[in-house]
Amino acid sequence: MKTKTLKKNKVNIVTLGCSKNLVDSEVIMTQLKGNNIPVTHEAEDDSANIVLINTCGFIDSAKQESIDTIMRYVEAKKDGVVDKVYVSGCLSERYKADLVAEIPEVDAFFGTREVPNILKALKADYKHELLGERLITTDSHYAYLKIAEGCDRPCSFCAIPLMRGKHVSVPIEQLVSQAENLASQGVKELLLIAQDSTYYGLDLYGKRNLAELLEKIANVEGIEWVRLHYAFPTGFPEDILEVMAEHPNICAYLDIPLQHGSTNMLKLMRRGTTREKTEALIEKIRAKVPNIAIRTTLIVGHPGETEEDFDEMVDFVQRMKFERLGVFPYSHEDNTHSGTMDDNVPEEVKEDRAMELMSIQEDISRAHNQKKIGTVQKVLFDRIESGYFVGRTEFDSPEVDNEVLVPVTEDTYVRIGDFAEVKITDASEFDLYGELLN
Repeated sequence: MKTKTLKKNKVNIVTLGCSKNLVDSEVIMTQLKGNNIPVTHEAEDDSANIVLINTCGFIDSAKQESIDTIMRYVEAKKDGVVDKVYVSGCLSERYKADLVAEIPEVDAFFGTREVPNILKALKADYKHELLGERLITTDSHYAYLKIAEGCDRPCSFCAIPLMRGKHVSVPIEQLVSQAENLASQGVKELLLIAQDSTYYGLDLYGKRNLAELLEKIANVEGIEWVRLHYAFPTGFPEDILEVMAEHPNICAYLDIPLQHGSTNMLKLMRRGTTREKTEALIEKIRAKVPNIAIRTTLIVGHPGETEEDFDEMVDFVQRMKFERLGVFPYSHEDNTHSGTMDDNVPEEVKEDRAMELMSIQEDISRAHNQKKIGTVQKVLFDRIESGYFVGRTEFDSPEVDNEVLVPVTEDTYVRIGDFAEVKITDASEFDLYGELLN
C-alpha cells in the first residue's frame, strides 16, 4: 500500500482513440496549465495522483481498450497509487448510465462536450483568454487542428453523431489564431481534422467554406505543410481543389473515406452517392491536383454485402489504384440503423475479404512506390528508429501512411523536425528508402 502524503495535485491525462480525442486532451491540458495545475500526458510513472481517461467508444476493440484502461486505474486507486479517477470522451458520452452503475469506483464520468465541468472537478477555472492556445502532445513539429465537432451525416453504420452530436464548425478566426499559436511553438505541419471536414462552414456561414479556411491557414507564417483529413465525398466542395493546386504548402494529399465501391452497398450504408459518382469525383480530384495521394478507408462485411458486392469493390480498388488504403471488417454499433439489421456476413468471411483487399492494395502500393525510385522528395523527419532516420513525404500522414527510411551513418545527420531532400533509392509496398542530399 502506497503511503499517502500531502502534495499538490498533479493530473495525468490518458488519451484513447482518434486524433480528435487527442486535441480535446490538449485543450484540457492547456487550461490546467493556465490554472497552475501540474499536468502530464500518458505518464508512465505514478507521480500524478489524479487520472483523467479520455475514452473512445467507436468500435468493439476500442470500447474494450477503454474499459481495460479504466479498470487498470480503478485498481491503482484501490492500491492507493492514485487518489481520483475521472473518465471522459466518447465511451462515457454513449454509455454513461451503464458505466456509473457498473464501475462506481470512478469519481465522475463526463461526455464529449463537458470541458468546463471537467475543469470544475479538477478545481480549475475555464479561462477564455486561453482560447486558441494549445499544449501539443505530438512531436513538436506537427499538430492536429480540429476544424469542427460532430456530424450531421446519416451513415447507417456510424455512431459518431450519437457521441459527438450535430456538426458545429469552429470560426475561421479562431482556427487561424490556433494555427498562428502553434506555428509560434515551432509546428511546421498542420493536420486539419473533423468528423466531416467538407461540411465545414455550412452551419456558420450558410455555405461550405473549407476553401477559404484552407487559404487562410496556408498563409500562416511558419506553416510549411497543411494536410486535409476526413473529407466526406457527398457534396464535396470542389473549390478546395483550386486552392490546393495554388498553394505549394497545402499537401497533395486527401483523406476521403469512401467506405465501399458498390452502389448497392453505398445505398444500404446511406452514403448518399453511387460508385459512378465516386469514380467521377476521384478522376476530377486527380486531374485538378496532379500527383495527389488519395487515402481512403473501406468497410467489408456490412449487413447485406453479397459476393457480387464484394467483387464490385475489388474491381473498384483495382480500377482506382488508391495511393493509400485501409480496410476494416464491419462490426455492429448500438443504436445505429445497421445495428438493427441481421449481421449476416460471418466473421471469417469479413476477415478473408479484408485480407484479400489489402493483398491487392499491397501490389498497388508497391507499384506507386517503385515509381518514386530515383526521384528527389522533400521529407519531414519524425524520429530515429532501428538505425534509421524515419520521415514522411507530403503524400503521407503520421502513423497511418508510408515512411521514408534513411540509414543513420557517421556522415549522415538530420535533426528531428527538419525538412531535407532525399533521393529515393528503393521501395517496398509501404516504405521508401533513400539517402540525404543536403
